[in-house]
Amino acid sequence: MNEGVQRYFDSVPAERKPVFEKLQALILSLCPDAEVVMWYRVPTYRAKSGWVALAYHRNHVSLYTDRVDHIAELKAKHPATKTGKGCISFRDGDPFPVADLKKVIRHAMEDVRWH
Repeated sequence: MNEGVQRYFDSVPAERKPVFEKLQALILSLCPDAEVVMWYRVPTYRAKSGWVALAYHRNHVSLYTDRVDHIAELKAKHPATKTGKGCISFRDGDPFPVADLKKVIRHAMEDVRWH
């Protein structure tokens, strides 16, 4: 793992680590050969022809993709989950729909438009 990624992981606050680590484990379970690099100052997991990224914020942890269609199904099934154009944010105590997150990650990682 490169030094910048390790520094980022080491800087994740204790209150954000459980969700951050669950998301990271989920990504790596689906894409064990993913390359983890710092991209736009956050750890980004690249595999196949796509990517996802993780970031912690003051009140939540976010999973980023590059398009809204990656998260559309999850957004429809879980309307209370905070989302952006291509990201999903998790606050403490938010539901963590593993099966739907797996679909999001697979969809984003297999995105044939990304090079």
